[in-house]
Amino acid sequence: MSNLDTRPDVVVCGGRRDVPAEPAHEVLPGRMVPLGESTMVRRLLPTLGRRLVGAWCFLDHYGPDDIADRPGMQVAPHPHTGLQTVSWLLAGTVAHRDSLGNEQVLAPGELGLMTAGHGIAHSEQSPVSHPALLHGAQLWVALPERYREVAPAFDHHPDLPVVTDRGLAATVLLGTLAGATSPGTTYSPLVGADLTLDAGADVRLPLEPDFEYAVLSASGSAEIDATALAPGALMYLGTDRGEVRLRTDAGARLLLLGGEPFDEQIVMWWNFVGRSGDEIVAYREEWNTGDRFGVVHGYQGDRLIAPALPAVPLKPRGRTR
Repeated sequence: MSNLDTRPDVVVCGGRRDVPAEPAHEVLPGRMVPLGESTMVRRLLPTLGRRLVGAWCFLDHYGPDDIADRPGMQVAPHPHTGLQTVSWLLAGTVAHRDSLGNEQVLAPGELGLMTAGHGIAHSEQSPVSHPALLHGAQLWVALPERYREVAPAFDHHPDLPVVTDRGLAATVLLGTLAGATSPGTTYSPLVGADLTLDAGADVRLPLEPDFEYAVLSASGSAEIDATALAPGALMYLGTDRGEVRLRTDAGARLLLLGGEPFDEQIVMWWNFVGRSGDEIVAYREEWNTGDRFGVVHGYQGDRLIAPALPAVPLKPRGRTR
C-alpha cells in the first residue's frame, strides 16, 4: 500500500528513549487520508505522539466500505525500500502484483507479506468482480540495518495458526502469541494478531514483558484493561506487561501489534525507509528515472511518480513529536 500524500512528512524515529518502561493506555489520534482513486483510510501510524510500535512503523485501517458499485481499491505501481508490507483483509479481496512477477488475490484470513529489502514495486487493486464490502489493514515493518538490503520477496500464507480461549479467537499474522507461531518471515522480535471477541467475552491474553504493544479496534467496542476503545481507534499499551485484559459486550475485532522497541533511527518518507536524508533522495531519483525497482507487469495504467521532496533537509525528529 502506498502513502499517497502529495506532501508527505519526513519521519525519523527509533531508539528506546521515548518508550515508557511501564504499561500505558494512550489513545492515539488518526487522520483520514485518500488512498488511490476511491478509498479513504485512517492513518494511525505514524501519528501525532507515536511513530513506532516495535518495528511496526505504518498502519492504515480502511473500511468497512460498500464498494458494490465502485471500483474499490485502486493503487497504482509504487516503490518500497527497507521494510516489509503486511496486507490483512477483514472483508473483500485485493489483487497484488509486483515487479518480481508475483500475482496473488488476497482474501480474508490470508497473509500477504512483501519484503521490500533492496527495492521492489507493487500495485494493489480490487478485482473487477469483487465482494460488496472492503475492510482491512495495511502495515509496514521497518527492517533492521542488518537486513534492510535483503533481496525482495513476496509470500502468501493462506493458513495461519489460531489461538482460542473462552470467546476469543486470535489469528497470528506474524511472530508468536500464546505458543502459536506464524509461518511469516520476520527480521526482528515482533508479533501481530487478529483478535475476534464474541459478545460477552472477558479474557486475559499473555504478552511479552520486553515488548511494547498497541491495539486497534477494527470493529465493535471493547475495553482494554477496563479502558474503553472505540471502533477505528488505536491504543498504545506501553511495555512491562505479562498480560492484557480484553472485554466486550457486543463483540469486537481487534488488531494487536507488538515488538521489542526498535533501537535504530530510521528516516521514513513517502514509501521509503532509509537511514539518512541522502538515501531517501537517491531512492526517489532511482524510482522516478526507472532504476532499482523493476516494472509491475499486468497493471493497466501509469505508475505513481514520487512527490517533491521537502524544501528543508531531512532531519531527525525522534519517536514522538
